[in-house]
Amino acid sequence: MDYRSPLAKVRGLGSAKSGTSHWWMQRVTAVALIPLSFWLIIFLDLSINAPYQEMIAWLASPLNTLGMVAWILAVFYHSALGLQVVIEDYITAEGIKIVAVWTVNLSFLLLALAALIAVFRILLIG
Repeated sequence: MDYRSPLAKVRGLGSAKSGTSHWWMQRVTAVALIPLSFWLIIFLDLSINAPYQEMIAWLASPLNTLGMVAWILAVFYHSALGLQVVIEDYITAEGIKIVAVWTVNLSFLLLALAALIAVFRILLIG
């Protein structure tokens, strides 16, 4: 028999632990991705339509490199946060939920690292 009040049963459970910061970071990264996506659009346009050396020269500019790196970090972090919410909402088994969140976070970390290495490799090899 459980003698705790309904409030005592709820405390410390659910998204109330870190839900607000998680929600805010999702919104902050979404807003940040709006202007940062212009760098991706320009980069993709140059990749398709411009000569290789012109694309490399564009990417070698410090502002453009910073824009691409910021886009990569924001988009992978935003995606990991979004998938974490989906997992937490739709998977009920705690063990599977924890493993799925860790797998998603590790996968997106590795993908972001691979994308950053690709950008810097393009810059170094040219």
